[in-house]
Formats: sequence, structure tokens, C-alpha cells
Amino acid sequence: MQLQNLIQKIHEDCFVLCTQALGKYLPVAGNIGIFCQSENDFDIYTKIKEEITYPSDNPNQKYFELKIPIIIRSSGDVPEATYTHLYIRKPHINSPEAGDIDFVLPVSEYLQLKRRITNGEKIEGASIYDRPGWDNIEIRNPEIDALAYISTQEMAEKVRVKF
Repeated sequence: MQLQNLIQKIHEDCFVLCTQALGKYLPVAGNIGIFCQSENDFDIYTKIKEEITYPSDNPNQKYFELKIPIIIRSSGDVPEATYTHLYIRKPHINSPEAGDIDFVLPVSEYLQLKRRITNGEKIEGASIYDRPGWDNIEIRNPEIDALAYISTQEMAEKVRVKF
């Protein structure tokens, strides 16, 4: 699938996840991840990434800054969003999704949402993302081909580099 079409689909799917869980759209952090399903896809998308992102001398770089941000225009009630950082992930057997998007909330709202989930309140598809050092809420639906993550802007910027 062409990268632009794939990004459009991930964008739409993640906004659906967001509204299913929270009943509203959240702003994006600017990060979009593409999850390759084969080594061939990984090779193709990595070559494209090298053309459209700035190089980094950081061996732990995960998300790369786009030379020209990708703007996905509003469609129906799905709002416009601008993506500034791109991640191309190697195939992973436990993750058949096409990709992910990071959404952000102000710290106080994020902590309130996290508290609700931790206290067992049912929020459709939402769970605390269980990875050491990360502070994110994951939203998933097995019928949707993407994952959405919610965090603070600070955390969304921190995940751009592996840690």
C-alpha cells in the first residue's frame, strides 16, 4: 500500500478508536508509526523514510522528523491533523495492526483519565500501556487495524527516542 494511503487509513482508524473510547477527538502529538507486516514492506518504507525525514546520528532514534510535515485534511467529522515525526517498525508477530498515532492531553486531564482506568472504570478499548518507563494509555479494538496512544505532550516527545 502506498505510504500516503496507509497514513490516511491509520489516521482515520485512530480517530475512530479515540471517539469510541472517549466520545471525542483529541489533538495529535505529531507522531505516526507504520507497522510493517513483512521484511519487504520494511525495506520499501525504510527507503521512503530516508528520503522524507531528516537523518539522525542518534542510534536510539525511533521517530524521525519529517522534512515536510504530513497534513491529513479533515474528512467528514474527522479533524485535520499534522504529523511531524515518522516511525517505521519492523514486522512483529504479535502486532498485526497497520500502525499507530499518539494523541495528547494536558497533564491534569491525562492523570484523571489514567486514574479512571486504573480504578477499573470501563473505557472502551483503553488500558494502561504496560512498558517500563512509558506512561501511555493504549486504545485498541480488534476490528480496527491500528492502535491509538494517549499521553502528555512531554511523553509523546520522549517516545521519539527509544528508552
